[in-house]
Amino acid sequence: MRPDQLGDYRAPSDARLHPDGVRAAFVVTQMDLDEDRYVRRIWLWDGDEARPLTSGDMDTAPRWSPDGSRLAFLRKGSEEEDMAQVAILRLDGGEAAVITEFELGASEIAWSPDGSKIAVVASEWIEEWKDLDTKERGRVPRRLTRLGYRFEGRGWIHDKRSHIWLVDVDGKQDPVCLTPGDFNDAQIVWSPHGETIAFVSERHEQRGVDPGSQIWSITAGGGDPVALTGVGTWGSPSYDRSGSLHALGTEDRWAYPGIAPLQRMETPGSWLQVTTIDRALVTFAPALSPGGPQWLDDGSALSTLEDSGRVRIVRITSDGEVEDLIGGDRLVTGISPRPDGSAAVFTATSATDPGEVWWWEDGEERRLTTLNDEFRETTTLAEPQRFLIDHDGVEVEGWVYLPEGDAKVPLLFNIHGGPATQYGYGFFDEFQVYAGAGYGVVAINPRGASGYGNDFVRAVVGAWHEEMPPDLVDLLAAPDVAAGQFPRLDLDRMGIMGGSYGGFATVRVTAEDQRYKSAVAERGLYAWTSFGGTSDIGTYFDGMYVRRGATRDELWAASPLRHADRITTPTLVLHSETDWRCPIEQGEQLFALLQNNGVESEMLRFPGESHELTRGGKPKHRVERFEAVLEWHGRYLG
Repeated sequence: MRPDQLGDYRAPSDARLHPDGVRAAFVVTQMDLDEDRYVRRIWLWDGDEARPLTSGDMDTAPRWSPDGSRLAFLRKGSEEEDMAQVAILRLDGGEAAVITEFELGASEIAWSPDGSKIAVVASEWIEEWKDLDTKERGRVPRRLTRLGYRFEGRGWIHDKRSHIWLVDVDGKQDPVCLTPGDFNDAQIVWSPHGETIAFVSERHEQRGVDPGSQIWSITAGGGDPVALTGVGTWGSPSYDRSGSLHALGTEDRWAYPGIAPLQRMETPGSWLQVTTIDRALVTFAPALSPGGPQWLDDGSALSTLEDSGRVRIVRITSDGEVEDLIGGDRLVTGISPRPDGSAAVFTATSATDPGEVWWWEDGEERRLTTLNDEFRETTTLAEPQRFLIDHDGVEVEGWVYLPEGDAKVPLLFNIHGGPATQYGYGFFDEFQVYAGAGYGVVAINPRGASGYGNDFVRAVVGAWHEEMPPDLVDLLAAPDVAAGQFPRLDLDRMGIMGGSYGGFATVRVTAEDQRYKSAVAERGLYAWTSFGGTSDIGTYFDGMYVRRGATRDELWAASPLRHADRITTPTLVLHSETDWRCPIEQGEQLFALLQNNGVESEMLRFPGESHELTRGGKPKHRVERFEAVLEWHGRYLG
């Protein structure tokens, strides 16, 4: 695979089964490299074939009406300034009609059980900003009164709020805001009887300073929201068929990183833990939709579950037992079942498959789409080969991607972000492009990764100030263990790279191991001492990983930059200008230190891009990033 093939494959997502239990709507995303944009359209599986259903270039979030006669979705125009609005398509014919005009657009939609209304999460300007024009909003000084004033992927948020609105489907009434005020609301779900809407919101006094969210509910007729949980780590609310509210979470607001169990509300404020399995039901990456519990008539649920480089489907019984249902070496990225559980539509990706839509029924599977047949047939894709690092009383899982042939190849060690995420059996363009360029790609899930249980993901908490924390032990061992099992890997030609936590770890590794001939440190956290005041999550993220109330000395002790004066490896520092998660000042500090120490180094800055450059950045920037990475490693590894 080459960088210029990023536009050759299509990614399906968000498959939703029609109430008839046969048809399904889903989103297909493809990059248009010539126009430098993403094209997203909704497709339909009609029982016989899959075909495009909508004609817009940015159509997402398909949601069937309860009677199945209409499909609501979000439609965004082709211009940069266009905002997503709610559109409805009648299945008996005609064009889709856009039924909202939210100035800042809509981000979520959910049909009421009777099909007369749609609950919408939409944003609006706060009072001081709503009457300003675009030019004036870009000119006036920003007066900030509390932290949490900007957020990764959303930009400035102190000047706007996201509320829940009720939209009349037939347009007989103007949209009604159910949750006005100084708060942001998300993750809406209707109760089966249609009288209340549950949602997630951060409304505690220390929001922006401390972490924490709550599950709330509000009646469809309006009124004051009611808190159903204390401040904790809460998300993914859902109602079972009987009307019992469930959510993933805990009353511990500092529980991240960790496993959020499924809980059921007994009474407001009183919750009963349902599951005890030591695995997560939803993931940070990839995004799962529908993910988490999908409730069935008998009180059980089908759910995604992250485990050892895979995401599979399990059935959760009413008493919390977990049974395997759909597995394999792949990532299932969402499932939508029939209410009786006899069949389901799901999307899945594997290491050599960008994704297809599948049908499961009575234990049998069949593929519904051929979205990527041509891509797979015309592109050489490397199959991952698994290996284990067995030390320190733990097993660390890893994979090697080798290009075709028998010759020795340069070893390119990739480190994932998070660290509470995982590499595994999904399609990853990075690995395929590097293997296609002739590198032997090595990837592992060191301690701190998700997918291996609570103790594993929390192994690094409070340990990064140590000279040899557990994740660093795993990372330092990876190339030698991999090369011992795959002798084509050339230990005399090693490169290393990673983004976010992967950038953090790249600096730690190259400070310890001077064998690497090239490094790319991307969008990393390098100095906790400044991260706290510049990152959108900086005021509390160090409390999750370093120590709550850590002193400046403790923060510096846990910072990769403290060790970076030992780096001799030529390093490309890659960062995005509008990265609010790991702000560009982090990369600037690393680049300045390397330059001052005489280390061969360059900095590459991407304008207008965020922390999500490699996953959702402008297609041309994604290609240019690949070309820069390959040129840098090629310069030193051959």
